[in-house]
Amino acid sequence: MAAEAEGLEPETAAAEDAAGDAVGAVDAEPGDPPLLVGNRLRLDLHAGGCRRLLHLCAQRPPQLLEVEFLQLSGHEEPRLLEATLAQVPCSLQHLRSLVLRGGQHWDVPGACRRRGSLTTLPADLSGLARLAHLDLSFNSLETLPACIPQMRGLSTLLLSYNRLSELPEALGALPSLTFLSVTHNCLQRLPAALGSLSTLQRLDLSENLLDTLPPEIGGLSSLTELSLASNRLQGLPTSLVGLRSLRFLVLHSNLLTSVPTGLAHLPLLARLDLRDNQLRDVPPELLDAPFVRLQGNPLGKALPAPHSSPETPVIPEMPRLFLNSDLDSFLVTPQGCSVTLTCGVRLRFPAGATASPVNIHYRLWLPEPHLVPLGPHDSLLSGVLELQPHGVAFRQEVGLWLLFVPPRDWRCREVVVRTLSDDSWSDLETHLEEEAPKRLWAHCQVPHFSWFLVVSRPVSNVCLVPPEGTLLWSSGHPGVKVTFPPGATDEPRHVRMQVVHMASRELRALLEEPEAAASPLLCLSQSGPPSFLRPVTVQLPLPPGVTGLSLDRSRLHLLYWTPPEAAWDDITAQVALEFTHLYARFQVTHFSWYWLWYTTKTCVEGLARKAWERLRLHRVNLIALQRRRDPEQVLLQCLPRNKVDAALQRLLDRYRGPEPSDTVEMFEGEEFFAAFERGIAVDADRPDCVQGRICFVFYSHLKNVKEVYVTTTLDRQAQAVRGQVSFYRGAVPGTVPEEAEAARQRRTGAGSLWMATLPIKLPRLRGSQGPEQGRGTSVSLAPLNLGDAETGFLTQSNLLNVAGRLGPDWPAVALHLGMPYRELQRIRHEFRDDLDGQIRHMLFSWAERQAGQPGAVGLLVQALEQSDRLDIAEEVRAVLELGRQKYKDSVQRMSLAPRDLTPPEPSASQSPESAQA
Repeated sequence: MAAEAEGLEPETAAAEDAAGDAVGAVDAEPGDPPLLVGNRLRLDLHAGGCRRLLHLCAQRPPQLLEVEFLQLSGHEEPRLLEATLAQVPCSLQHLRSLVLRGGQHWDVPGACRRRGSLTTLPADLSGLARLAHLDLSFNSLETLPACIPQMRGLSTLLLSYNRLSELPEALGALPSLTFLSVTHNCLQRLPAALGSLSTLQRLDLSENLLDTLPPEIGGLSSLTELSLASNRLQGLPTSLVGLRSLRFLVLHSNLLTSVPTGLAHLPLLARLDLRDNQLRDVPPELLDAPFVRLQGNPLGKALPAPHSSPETPVIPEMPRLFLNSDLDSFLVTPQGCSVTLTCGVRLRFPAGATASPVNIHYRLWLPEPHLVPLGPHDSLLSGVLELQPHGVAFRQEVGLWLLFVPPRDWRCREVVVRTLSDDSWSDLETHLEEEAPKRLWAHCQVPHFSWFLVVSRPVSNVCLVPPEGTLLWSSGHPGVKVTFPPGATDEPRHVRMQVVHMASRELRALLEEPEAAASPLLCLSQSGPPSFLRPVTVQLPLPPGVTGLSLDRSRLHLLYWTPPEAAWDDITAQVALEFTHLYARFQVTHFSWYWLWYTTKTCVEGLARKAWERLRLHRVNLIALQRRRDPEQVLLQCLPRNKVDAALQRLLDRYRGPEPSDTVEMFEGEEFFAAFERGIAVDADRPDCVQGRICFVFYSHLKNVKEVYVTTTLDRQAQAVRGQVSFYRGAVPGTVPEEAEAARQRRTGAGSLWMATLPIKLPRLRGSQGPEQGRGTSVSLAPLNLGDAETGFLTQSNLLNVAGRLGPDWPAVALHLGMPYRELQRIRHEFRDDLDGQIRHMLFSWAERQAGQPGAVGLLVQALEQSDRLDIAEEVRAVLELGRQKYKDSVQRMSLAPRDLTPPEPSASQSPESAQA
């Protein structure tokens, strides 16, 4: 359905721009845009537009009688607006288009709120005999003004984003209406007279509260496009099959349980969107139709044939699978299935997606630079999901849902699922579904499996440029436009536009110039040949505070950047810049990045590179905390500055440590590493540990947290060890300095990679005769070990490995360990967004209470078995057996026990094979 981002069609908007340079202004104050340009009167961009129109009506200049297009703002005071509109019929008798949009404004949380004060229209407006286009979007209308049904010549009526709960029956009296849009209102029913609009071609009723449709809707004989998306429809009238001219029917996001069979036989139907309904019974004709989209429906059985017998077999309902964290594969049959993975992923395989059973493997990878393709202004929102087998095409597209926590600015950006296909990454058509206020699903359809991730990017506008030419404009910045003349290309090619805004205060601080300003940053890319056959016209808004009347051209710089070059070029002298009151236009033959600056600086290329880097930098703080009950467990984290306080509030009841580091700046996807220094080292080998250094990659919307166990070669019996952890940019170098002095020399030299250093303290250990003995302290600072030497130990590393395997089964294990249900609820609440934190806190708090008590390890093994986690129980037994064997060997080496040459008898808990081994 065509969107009404502008009040007029693109061709009309292009004609307006072309006329704006040739016609002068009437009654414009200095520094303001022209009021009257040709036959257009635009007052929506002016403060006090109604008073200016009243002033013009009182003067009655000759040009006023020729006005055919009027645009006013709906933000005016209601009485003044009503008085102004009452003057329109007698002063603007040739008016063909009236736009009274209230405008769209986004509040701080990102919600759209109406700002227009318009609640009705004066009755005299019905006298506008030539009026064909009326736009009242983004206002506060609760009922349709009575004058509208009397506008007999009206062909376009736009009422989106109001408060309409119903439409009057009189609406059916508009004999010329071809386009009606009433999206984002509160409509609960439709008038029966709607079916008498025989000329209506496009009808958009999406985002309302409709639960039924009148049968008379089948009388819209000329209707070609009908959108009823995001309503509450539970059924459709059979009269819809009479819409013989219908080409597009959009019904997604409703409550439909069935659809009329005859929809598949509409002769011109090119798209039928039935996604995300409750359809279980779908006619076979629709299941096989290529223009039908059925994803997101619980399809379980097909309709029986008209004369089928009761014995006709019925396909059973689609099975649902819920996989535990220890499973990494599942089987998909031709029957289809719905699968939920513990890593925040859902999959839906429709019936017939595979011709034979297929075993699907999945794995969630930690994001690494070589796995994550990000543009200069992209942000990563999820890990990397790999689904195998790669490249095997499904007979029907598979639904994929990826869970992510939305960033604060997600409503002002685009969230897409990115996938690898044919050795190149591409973005899939993505729909967002809200699960909770801070959790969203990114939903897409995939034809085959590969790698998938969720990315936030600047809003992209894409169009297909035909040889006949077209117009592309930005939905986020309507003043940014690109005009493709006829003959610019001999074959159709896709063009993408992205616009990035930079706050003026940041630029002024960088340039140290109070009047410096810059336009939005424009990125243009295309498919096909690098150059166009004819010059393409690009329009950018002038920097804030700069107008065509006050412009000093010597201070204006048009900057150009072509990836992967590092420098920006000033091309002001190489292009012919044309100016209107609000815009600058220039022509190019190939696409790249463009930026318009207004400054007194003469050499701006280097400054532009710094400004562009600042656009992409995140201000972050680094954290190093030690667990209160186990100081050898260290938490390292890198967080954006605005998230630090909330993170510390959650952590400081279990961890303690120094204040966060000073603020540093990092790019999205930048590598860095942590190095423990001054006698402290990492306790165990880890995949992310290189030469004792812990590797990180910064992603602004991910946790960037790692917990490690540290040790020391110094004598902790004599005194506490005061070490430190330092953070450095980049990957771990080939040769790493071993001493802290060498590390300090690196961070003080030119081009330093050092970012921050935070202290780490391992307290003094209490020996059997040490001075700490007898002080009555209740918290042991010694390493936590469960068990004893004869029966076997479980160390902190062993427990951490168990915690990493438990997954969502941890509550069952906790209950079998004897933990009260109230404590489980407290842990769930305290770590409500952190599954790993829930598991670790449960396991280590229980282990700390069991330290020194006999039978603790056996209790853990028994709880794992009772929770059906035999895999982890067997691993724990293997660790214990290895510990017992090492203990026996050490005793024999010390000659404390005779060597037993007779193999032991197998116990009740041992198999003969393990005893023989």
